[in-house]
Amino acid sequence: MESVIETKAVTILECIRGIRGNLWVAFEEGTSAAWLYDLLKPHVAQVIVCDPRKNALLKTGNKNDRVDARKLSDLLRAGLLTPVYHGESGVRTLRELSRSYLTVTKDLTRVMNRLKALYRSWAIPCAGEKVYSPRHRSAWLEKLSEVGVRRRAEQLYQQLDMLLQIRREARRELLTESRKHPAQELLRQIPRLGPIRVALVIALLQTPHRFRTKRQLWAYCGLALQTRSSGEYRFTGGQLQHSQKLPALRGLNINHNHDLKNLFKSLATHVSTSSGPLGDFYRSLLAKGMKPAMARLTLARKMAAIVLTIWKKAVPPAARIEQTVTVGVPIAAVCCERTRLQLRPFLHWCVCPKESMAPGGRLNIGEALGALP
Repeated sequence: MESVIETKAVTILECIRGIRGNLWVAFEEGTSAAWLYDLLKPHVAQVIVCDPRKNALLKTGNKNDRVDARKLSDLLRAGLLTPVYHGESGVRTLRELSRSYLTVTKDLTRVMNRLKALYRSWAIPCAGEKVYSPRHRSAWLEKLSEVGVRRRAEQLYQQLDMLLQIRREARRELLTESRKHPAQELLRQIPRLGPIRVALVIALLQTPHRFRTKRQLWAYCGLALQTRSSGEYRFTGGQLQHSQKLPALRGLNINHNHDLKNLFKSLATHVSTSSGPLGDFYRSLLAKGMKPAMARLTLARKMAAIVLTIWKKAVPPAARIEQTVTVGVPIAAVCCERTRLQLRPFLHWCVCPKESMAPGGRLNIGEALGALP
């Protein structure tokens, strides 16, 4: 059955109610995807919002709405669609406020760049931030001899003042809304993760449980490495052997959330200049001969993993997983920065010396606590 219906809530729901059986609905991510997902979720068995960049079948042959709908139904029937996350409605307000803040910040940066470009086009040096200051504005305008150019600069200054006011209001509303979420206090304890970054992390990630491991978060943030390999197996003496050739690296993944990548990259840049344990970790990478760019990337990946671990498992920042000792059953060791281990109700790990554990043996809590420095 094929039909063309109007993009209205009443019309769509009437069409859905007129179809019998369990319904699975699939459509591509786009401008109206969030609205359509919330509309159809209570009325059908499954709603899949797929990534259009991964639907290679839609790019072949002729393209129109009917052909795309048929190909999308074939991909849904075969289970070849890659879903895009839609689910957490509790952070909808925070997400909209974060989008407003990020958009205004980009517009403000664009106006500031245009203003400096105007002065540079007339060979007027404008390094620093005095060119934006209202106190020195008249002196800068006097340097422009052309009437039209001066008028253009005045209009840019008006845009700058307006955007600065809007940005302050957007920032205040963003911080007020972020305080309503319990994860805000927990993530604020991470070094160099200020209130704005915490609010953006909560808004952009929505929930940490959508990522099973830290590598999935790295891919979403654009911090995952892309590898290429071929000819991995060969027969040697009648035996199948895996090739020892390492896969070739092709840089970082392209399909990612650009705002999250900028957030963790700026966070790594600030942490690299600090004197805390993360700053020492960055300097230790440089001491081993790693390039500064790769060291900052490693630090950004580590910060993303720390955020995910603390947020998902509610682990305080004072405790971090240091190593895993396998002795019959896995035992995770937690290294605390304090002098003694503080056992909390939500922690199920304990620290024990590796040498004192034999395969199949039992852990002596007294000996483990006594072994702490």
